[in-house]
Amino acid sequence: MIDCIFCQIAQGKIPAYKIYEDKNYLAFLDIQPFAWGHTLVIPKKHYQWVWDIPNVGDYFKLCSQIAQHFQKMTNNKLVVSHILGVDVKHAHIHLIPQANNYLNQLSEAIGGSRKKLTEKQAKQIIDQLKLTAT
Repeated sequence: MIDCIFCQIAQGKIPAYKIYEDKNYLAFLDIQPFAWGHTLVIPKKHYQWVWDIPNVGDYFKLCSQIAQHFQKMTNNKLVVSHILGVDVKHAHIHLIPQANNYLNQLSEAIGGSRKKLTEKQAKQIIDQLKLTAT
């Protein structure tokens, strides 16, 4: 879809802080994160809902691999995941490592206090969390 922001990110028309990329999927930092390392995992092809993705098991397998990578890199087993699908009408899964105070942060974020990610913060997170396709 031409006016879908996630499609534009997947096509490289809008820059993103990439955590992972292969031919079918892209994981990138949320620019208004709920917590440190908040990552969105999307299919590059446009599907409105996660449940519309053919072979959705491959998508969830990738999300699991990224979450396990986050656990290893942060030495923290907690990686919050959720599927909202209401802000952007493109299938996406949120993965949030080190979200120990996640419920409080989510509550504040819903109340409108999400702060924009700075380039410096993004580079520090990418240095720690980036995963290369195998």
